[in-house]
Amino acid sequence: MTDFSADQVVWTSKLKEAYGETVELEDEQGKASVYDIIAEFEVGSRAYAVLAGSGKGAEQEILRIVVSPDGLPELESIVDDEEWEDVSELYDELTFPADESD
Repeated sequence: MTDFSADQVVWTSKLKEAYGETVELEDEQGKASVYDIIAEFEVGSRAYAVLAGSGKGAEQEILRIVVSPDGLPELESIVDDEEWEDVSELYDELTFPADESD
């Protein structure tokens, strides 16, 4: 069960304001890839970004947004499984809300 609920979400655009519609990320091997910024939101004291890679079969990624010492937003992986699951479920709820008329 998630600690977050959809009514706690604040939609933001910090990444888009800083970098535009896309960001370039490097993987562990140093290979750079471009991702589209799909959504950004804050819930509780944390901020998250939903990114989509290019190419056939590319999946969406959810990353945490942190602020660097120079004040720019940066992305980091969500390493805590419970946090990732909570945020993933929350984004699913925001994207595919349950039909309340049932």
